[in-house]
Amino acid sequence: MEYNQKHKIMDTLATPQVVTSQDLLIHWQGHRTLTRRVIELFPEKDFFEFSIGGMRTPAQLTTELLSIGAPALKAIVDRDSKPYTESGFELDTKAKFLAKWDEFTDAINANWEELAIEDFSKTFNLFGQYEFPVIQNIFYFINNEVHHRGQMYVYLRALDINPPFFWER
Repeated sequence: MEYNQKHKIMDTLATPQVVTSQDLLIHWQGHRTLTRRVIELFPEKDFFEFSIGGMRTPAQLTTELLSIGAPALKAIVDRDSKPYTESGFELDTKAKFLAKWDEFTDAINANWEELAIEDFSKTFNLFGQYEFPVIQNIFYFINNEVHHRGQMYVYLRALDINPPFFWER
């Protein structure tokens, strides 16, 4: 097996795959489906105002997730290392957040089709500051979403709302 010594990842062209590109997309979209269900459960007012211990509101956390997933994948496909921004997401209802979520789900699917298998092991400088192989950037997108969804689970429980089971993706 050949490994990229800097990032300790396997060369996707020289190593048999355990998880295919399509498997990874399905996995990511499963997380996105669950996160969407979590967002739906928040009462409108609490989506924009509820916080514990100074953490960001669900709307602010969702803005970050919207600012990373689809825009970052598009940046990878276009090889555009423009800086990270949360501008352009001045959404004022939960319904608008959910509509943007759905729009970006479709954008992720479309941009995913532009990735060739060899792209996953190529280094890309995401947002001009995170220089890692594409696969590592995608893992970050998923892990970041899981992390923030966990925060939203705590919020829902504090509001006496039962969140969906985490394995129901």
